[in-house]
Amino acid sequence: MYQHILVPVDGSDTSRHGLEEAIRLARLTQGRLRLIHVIDELSMSMAVSASAGFTAEWLDGLRESGEKVLADAKAVVCNAGLEVDGRVHDNFSGPLDVIVAAEARGWPAELIVLGTHGRRGIGRLMMGSGAENILRSAPVPVLLVRTPEPKAGARP
Repeated sequence: MYQHILVPVDGSDTSRHGLEEAIRLARLTQGRLRLIHVIDELSMSMAVSASAGFTAEWLDGLRESGEKVLADAKAVVCNAGLEVDGRVHDNFSGPLDVIVAAEARGWPAELIVLGTHGRRGIGRLMMGSGAENILRSAPVPVLLVRTPEPKAGARP
């Protein structure tokens, strides 16, 4: 069970925690991982609004950054001795959750693993929840890995 594990990655600490858990699970099941990095409409609109007029340059930068995130994550998985492949989605075929669900169907994945901040209340309303949207639209089970809370007195 869980021979094909899909892991969305974005280079954040939250994403890294999800990847670490996916690696642990793949070792137990002798599974393989597929990593994806998504440049969705939200990423692009934030980049465009930050520097109107340089859309092509920003898209190239987002693609380059996405390829680096993917390469770094693949190296972690390879160092763990697991099979891995990956791809950057940059065709703007919908929001993050739609792209992740389509990738899960097309591969086909048996599980999606991703990190989450675990925001609640106003934080969730203000920032949204990609993990929640993926959970709602996923065609397979989703394992959400919550980022550990900072220790009392620790600097952010």
